[in-house]
Amino acid sequence: MSLTEQQIRTAVLEELGNVAPDAELDGLDPSEDLRDALDIDSMDHLNLMIALHKRLGIEIPERDYPKLLTVDAAVAYLLARAG
Repeated sequence: MSLTEQQIRTAVLEELGNVAPDAELDGLDPSEDLRDALDIDSMDHLNLMIALHKRLGIEIPERDYPKLLTVDAAVAYLLARAG
């Protein structure tokens, strides 16, 4: 399955909205640390990793979770793994 950058970005933002439903995603800086920008904790971040894995079918090893702390970083990581 080949995914585009836009498909991955959409998935990241939608799953982020599911994990943090009260978060304001419209003005989110894609280079800002999600934990600070949206006040999500490590459990929310774990849930986001699980949701992205299920939705996109891309394996995300636990050791790589810190590489997905911004929207831009998550998109770049997932795009590289999808290819």
